[in-house]
Amino acid sequence: MLNPTLIWIIVGGILCSMEFVFPTAFVSFMMGIAALLVAIISLFLPHYTLLMGLWLIFATGLTILSRRLFTPKRKISITGDDAEAIAISGIPAGSAGRVLYEGNSWRAKCADETRDIAPNEAVFIMRKEGTTLIVLPCKMLDQE
Repeated sequence: MLNPTLIWIIVGGILCSMEFVFPTAFVSFMMGIAALLVAIISLFLPHYTLLMGLWLIFATGLTILSRRLFTPKRKISITGDDAEAIAISGIPAGSAGRVLYEGNSWRAKCADETRDIAPNEAVFIMRKEGTTLIVLPCKMLDQE
């Protein structure tokens, strides 16, 4: 019968190397690291059931930890990367009009309800309320 330490080292090596062949967002790699940790523990505790339980706990913990540490923080964006649009129709003061944003026509209102926006004027998207974009003319922002 094989030594439990050797079994865990082989399993850990296989799982870690599987990450290079089948990328699984570090899941199999973390399972392999957990198996290598269990291999170290198996030198002192050669109980198969206990070792399997420890591997499950380590693999789960390391996978959760890797998600928190290695997942890039997402930029919270109400709209896409491009925050500028073009007014398709004029947007009268206090009313809604249409803007062209990311290739689609959107309903839009001016954030300053006392200001008109002319057709084909560039606007900056301030926020989104439902399916309506709240915009300001770019030239108004450049003056400030």
